[in-house]
Amino acid sequence: MRMRLMLLGGGNALGQALIRLGAEEDIAFLAPRPPEHGWDPASLTLLLDEQRPDAVINLAYYFDWFQAEAVSEPRLAQQERAVERLAELCQHHEMILVQPSSYRVFDGSRATAYSEKDEPVPLGLRGQALWRIEQSVRATCPQHVLLRFGWLLDESLDGALGRFLTRAEQPQELLLADDRRGNPTPVDDAARVILSVLKQLDCQAPLWGTYHYAGNEATTPLALGQAILAEAGQWRKLAVQAPTAQAHAARPDASEEPQHAVLACKKILHTFGIKPRAWRAGLPPLLDRFYRHG
Repeated sequence: MRMRLMLLGGGNALGQALIRLGAEEDIAFLAPRPPEHGWDPASLTLLLDEQRPDAVINLAYYFDWFQAEAVSEPRLAQQERAVERLAELCQHHEMILVQPSSYRVFDGSRATAYSEKDEPVPLGLRGQALWRIEQSVRATCPQHVLLRFGWLLDESLDGALGRFLTRAEQPQELLLADDRRGNPTPVDDAARVILSVLKQLDCQAPLWGTYHYAGNEATTPLALGQAILAEAGQWRKLAVQAPTAQAHAARPDASEEPQHAVLACKKILHTFGIKPRAWRAGLPPLLDRFYRHG
């Protein structure tokens, strides 16, 4: 790898997966420790003026955008301003910006898979913030790759998977939507995609733009929950053996979570040659890390 790579957010689950995967191929990342209150416009300006990497992978707000149950509007606004400044700095120093986004930019009103050509209409605060961030990056930094991911799963104790498994340890009804659809995407798979993109950008291929990536085989939260519980049962005896079906409309997050969140991944396949992997194959190593280190 000729490019100097800077990773913001090397301490979170996706950042760690990217570092692990890079190490297997002797690809190293500059992964600066964030300031106490997180990256903001001032600290990012200082960092990039000093370091001048060739490419920045911005996973600084990964947990809030992909794993947290909820994020406050002021916090999202701060993150928007920080990414706006990051895009300005990357443009000024002629750096590449790799920026994650999400299926949340769509409202989930159509039953067929969303492609990059479909117009985003985000529902909740997070989706709206991510859509504004995408627009800001496109307008400011021409050398960008925006990667919209599906339902990301990681081993963090307080992430979506961790919260689900913690609830499954208590004798209670575990309700999951059976009429909501999306693509589960283990973080190891997401890291593989980011690394594959970086390798081709390192060959000076100007493949800028927006791309979708999500695990192969769309499913429902109910079916995903069943698969997770079956795999987790090999590690621990859980109080809940199977989740209970509930309608999307009855879910507490129905107003902000798209009912249909399936992503079409043809563009990333045709441009980068990246094929979707089956999410089911990613569950065993994910749960292995969760129960060994969680």
